Formats: sequence, C-alpha cells, structure tokens
Amino acid sequence: MSRIDELTERVERLLLRHEELRRTNALLQQQLTATVQERDSLRTRLAAARARIDALIDKLPQPAGELTAQGDATDEAN
Repeated sequence: MSRIDELTERVERLLLRHEELRRTNALLQQQLTATVQERDSLRTRLAAARARIDALIDKLPQPAGELTAQGDATDEAN
C-alpha cells in the first residue's frame, strides 16, 4: 500500500506543478502581449517623429553655393 501512496503523492505534486506552470505561462503571455503592443506603439511614434523631422529638413533653405559644392564633391567621389 505504501507504493500506491507514494505514487499518489507524486501525481498530486505533478498536478500542482502543472497548474503552477499554466498560471506562469498565462502571465508570461499577458506580459508578451503588452510588450508587443508597447513596441508597436513606439515604432509608430518613431515613424511619425522621423516624418516630422524629414518635413522640417525639407523646409530648411539650402544656400545655392553649398548645393553646387555638394554636387561637385559627390561627382568627384564617383
């Protein structure tokens, strides 16, 4: 009878451990979902910020002499 008691105890411990792991997994899934959503939100904000910066850069005046000097330097490099 002792052997059956040992097996019963082991099975009960395994069941408890299984339930703990299921709860832990559920919590980790929630954290992952939240992290992915935060990442996506940050990527969207970054893209919007880049677009605003690019728009501001496009609005900056470029001196005529500097524009030709850059073009000449690019031509010489090629």
